[in-house]
Amino acid sequence: MNSDEQNTGLGSWSRRRFVQMGAASAVVLGAMNSAHANADEATTSGTMIDVPFDKRNPRVAFIGTGGRGTNLLENLLAADGQVVALCDLVRDHAEHAASLVVKAGQAKPQIFADDPYAFEAMLAKDDIDLVLVATPWSWHAEMAIAAMKHGKDVCIEVPGVVTLAECWKIVETSEQTRKHCTMLENCCYGYNETLILRMIHDGKFGDLLYGEGAYLHDLREELFSDKGEGLWRRAEHTMRDGNLYPSHGLGPVANYMNMQRGDRFGYIVSMSSPQRGLDQYRKEHLHPGDPRMEERYVAGDMNTSLIKTAKGLTITVKHAVATPHPYDRINLIAGSKGIFQDYPPRIYLDGQNKDESYMPLESWKQYAHPLWVKEGQLAAKLGGHGGMDFIMLYRLLQCAREGLPPDMDVYDAASWSAVGPLSVSSVSRGSAPVDFPDFTQGKWMQRNISPIASQA
Repeated sequence: MNSDEQNTGLGSWSRRRFVQMGAASAVVLGAMNSAHANADEATTSGTMIDVPFDKRNPRVAFIGTGGRGTNLLENLLAADGQVVALCDLVRDHAEHAASLVVKAGQAKPQIFADDPYAFEAMLAKDDIDLVLVATPWSWHAEMAIAAMKHGKDVCIEVPGVVTLAECWKIVETSEQTRKHCTMLENCCYGYNETLILRMIHDGKFGDLLYGEGAYLHDLREELFSDKGEGLWRRAEHTMRDGNLYPSHGLGPVANYMNMQRGDRFGYIVSMSSPQRGLDQYRKEHLHPGDPRMEERYVAGDMNTSLIKTAKGLTITVKHAVATPHPYDRINLIAGSKGIFQDYPPRIYLDGQNKDESYMPLESWKQYAHPLWVKEGQLAAKLGGHGGMDFIMLYRLLQCAREGLPPDMDVYDAASWSAVGPLSVSSVSRGSAPVDFPDFTQGKWMQRNISPIASQA
């Protein structure tokens, strides 16, 4: 299955997602009703908390070699990753990806293509250890579950999964198969994010109080394009009103606050503005007879979701992709001794700043993460969202090769993904509070901090 382009029309894809999701509130509430049964079944196989990867140089396969999948492939190859198989609905995409593997000095990987379910034959192979999934959102859960059931660890692009039932299913499957399911949240590996994380754990911000993250990105041209994500991502705006893409902003803040590791998300209140941006854009850019003029968009142009944690901390998560806005993830964290906010990066610490003015982040470069100190030049040269893509994949391979637990596990993937369907439920109920499930079944209270924070 391709990460970007599908040869199915928007209408057929929309019907598939509508059947899969149903009415948003019904899906969420129904999944919550069945959550306890899923959790009971999952815990019979034991937790995946702090479970290490099998120590080996993993043989990697990709499902999805479109724009995002190819970018991940290039960065993985730069980290000396071993690629043995590629799968894509569009054979030309897979062949192009294979040429990059050969150019890197490896044997041509086996290609699986031309069928939406070609990934199943690939996953049946016994010479694959790790699978990277970079496909449209609605395929993530199905592909991840299949990979784990075939004995493979799997990493899925963001957002990890899209329904609460899928959140429980990836947890259940990971615990039963003893295989990892992690989310490829590259923003947790940015230079600023990892530096601030180390300052937090050194006590520079005191007791944490609140944070804010966002995905503010003008995607109107992309959403209405006839290639790439434009072929499927716009359909999400016709089916759900909520925070559709939370983890780029939420992931770093969750790491700062040790979510699932001594604290967890308690409940969410979500509200959306009216929808105007996509209607206005298509009116100005499409011909009157274009079939896309008949679509009805339901997702508000700005969604603001407020999360209260079990220990009383607060998190604001925003989502806006249909209005003019410079790219911004906000990336704010505040504590009893100071505050950091990104875009542009600036920091204020009690007793360190004069005249109530922020200091530049460069003033604290001694806290740069060891991964960036060691690999930062290569990461920056490769690009990939400022180098964070390379650092993420370098670290993933490091954990596998050294037999370490993943920095972000299946419980993080489930809880961060749950913001999507829970926000939809809250919006549909007049911004009523909605509780988060506890995917760890109480074990978050005995956990340690993420390995990425403690790595020296």
